[in-house]
Amino acid sequence: MTAIVRLGPDFSRWEDLLALILGAFAYMDGVIDPPSSAHRLTPISLATKAQAEIAYAAMEGQTLLGCIFCRPEAGSLYIGKLAVAPGFQGRGAGRLLLEMAEQLARELGLPELRLETRVELTGNHAAFARWGFVRTGEYAHPGFDRITAIEMRKRLS
Repeated sequence: MTAIVRLGPDFSRWEDLLALILGAFAYMDGVIDPPSSAHRLTPISLATKAQAEIAYAAMEGQTLLGCIFCRPEAGSLYIGKLAVAPGFQGRGAGRLLLEMAEQLARELGLPELRLETRVELTGNHAAFARWGFVRTGEYAHPGFDRITAIEMRKRLS
């Protein structure tokens, strides 16, 4: 049974969580430009990020399946670093993490979820669309003269 737990001060497995994120994002290497910001993460920066944002992990017993970091913004809850370990993808952990984010947004009185994904990751675009997200914008990372990422939002009912 998959459990969703909030990552708080008693969580100590930051190295494991970093390995999970890097493993989940590894397929992007050589596909997206600029490279993923996940490569700049460290166990310490993840712990700091979890204090500044609201983070959850999907777990089966002591096995980390996935994670999500949420940041309240004006009018939306930003979803970042949604990651599911490669061996557990397609089994519902990502969906459960997004459902937790939806619940959090409702508790905070925020009417929608917002995320950004790279323009090259069309499989992600399709997966998020299946989960109710729609494309709402696009932008170029600093130093790029082409679109590098898209914004997607999901309106909550």
